[in-house]
Amino acid sequence: MKHKGSESAEPQSLARIVITDRAKILLKRLKERHGPLLFHQSGGCCDGGAPLCLPREEFRVGARDVLLDVIEGTPFYIDELHFQIPVNEKLLLDVVASQSDSFSLECSDGMRFVTSSFDPAECSALSGTKS
Repeated sequence: MKHKGSESAEPQSLARIVITDRAKILLKRLKERHGPLLFHQSGGCCDGGAPLCLPREEFRVGARDVLLDVIEGTPFYIDELHFQIPVNEKLLLDVVASQSDSFSLECSDGMRFVTSSFDPAECSALSGTKS
């Protein structure tokens, strides 16, 4: 599914990304501070990747960007060259403490969003729950 920068008024989740509670808290704080946001990951997909979190109106989504998911109302785009997530895997969006010099908004809080891939079936088997 490819989207060339067109945003709907109410973006819907595609269930490809799972966000941790601490990442939700940080994302909420950033949205309150900066307004509507978007994520863009152009490299490093997927384990240990570091998506940029930017004000939505300050980033131009390119023709080669793919809408991977919408997390908490925030679109998450990825470069089509890195759009190789196996069907049975999902991405986990988390945050870590980091002193980065990136343009990503969370860096001013001493944090960094990071992604890693996982297989929900494996997690369910370990926890005894279904995803």
